[in-house]
Amino acid sequence: MAGSKRSKPKSVIHDARSDHVAAALRLAIRRAMQEAIRLTGKKTTHEGAGRSEQPLAQHAVEPASAPIAQAPKSTGAYRLPSFAVGLSGGPDSAMLAVHAAAVARDLGVGLHIFHVHHGLQAPADRWRNQVHDLAMRLRLPCHSVQVQVHLDRGDGMEEAARHARYTALARLARQHDVHAILLAHHRDDQAETVLLRLLRGAGPAGLGAMAPRLERDGVVYLRPWLDIARAEILEQAQRYKEETGWKPVQDPTNTDDQYTRAAVRERLAPQLNIRWPGWQANLARHARLSREAALVLDEIAEQDLRTLEPSDDLHDFSLLRWRQLSRPRQALVLRRWLACLNQRMPTEARLEDLMRQLRGLHALGHDRQMRVKHGDAHIVCRRGRVALERAALTDDEVKKS
Repeated sequence: MAGSKRSKPKSVIHDARSDHVAAALRLAIRRAMQEAIRLTGKKTTHEGAGRSEQPLAQHAVEPASAPIAQAPKSTGAYRLPSFAVGLSGGPDSAMLAVHAAAVARDLGVGLHIFHVHHGLQAPADRWRNQVHDLAMRLRLPCHSVQVQVHLDRGDGMEEAARHARYTALARLARQHDVHAILLAHHRDDQAETVLLRLLRGAGPAGLGAMAPRLERDGVVYLRPWLDIARAEILEQAQRYKEETGWKPVQDPTNTDDQYTRAAVRERLAPQLNIRWPGWQANLARHARLSREAALVLDEIAEQDLRTLEPSDDLHDFSLLRWRQLSRPRQALVLRRWLACLNQRMPTEARLEDLMRQLRGLHALGHDRQMRVKHGDAHIVCRRGRVALERAALTDDEVKKS
């Protein structure tokens, strides 16, 4: 009733610091979206060079009651890309959806909610309902898909679920013409990833951890909050709960230390917080520097690969030219070659064995033939050329294909 509304006491809802955090979160999202728009426009302009540039027809404007993200606008010679938020229902991704919705309105771009139901926990159906409820509050179209997590890959539960999730997100992106998906990984996630990879003996590329922008299966993934602390996001989740009553879901596996990442979070991180306050920011900086070093090494490896007289399809290269490189660059270019051929990276021990065998050959490969198994293929050397020989399909495989 008019006149009966009482003003709320000053609390976290009106806290100036909380407002400052919200502004920082939105600024990070805005920058990520604007960069994606810029790169999309640049790519479209390049692809359209030499053709007459006619603006694409603008989508019909939906009624005011329709979700805000269903009418992407056109600008110049291309349509602004549509975005999605990968929303689990937890506080991090929920706050990403809340703040991304505001930014999307300002930029005039389409925004969707994508939810992957892993089917691994009893409350998963309720989590999906929570996600759809939040999407309705934000007036965003929401799309959920249930997946089967296959453990026969031998990678463990966490990695299997991750593989299923990215496969599902890519499928949703194709179905709904979404260019980029926003993910809510933050600085604490980044620090945990660096620790895990350091303990596993990763090199510069692995220690680069999560990139702010990643292209996978034709979809761009954006992580705008890698420099944002988890505590600040949780503060926003509390604020949103007090303002709206919507409560994020709590996944018990996030604190179950039988899972590797949860063990780092629950056992190791508290001790680091006591002894080295702010360690997360230092490891996030280490990840950023490692990514830069890895990019430089990639450029060197690409240049070295071109000096090996490779075939046009990169299927084979000169053994003699490879042996003229220093040992570290020999290892680097072999990894680059395998990556170009979409092969899994060998372990350090297997790579060292491969290099030993290549060095033991006659420079022109006339003394004997080498054949080293690598996954489903073989690395061979014939007539002085190192090549990848893919395994021939069996009769059963041919029938399946």
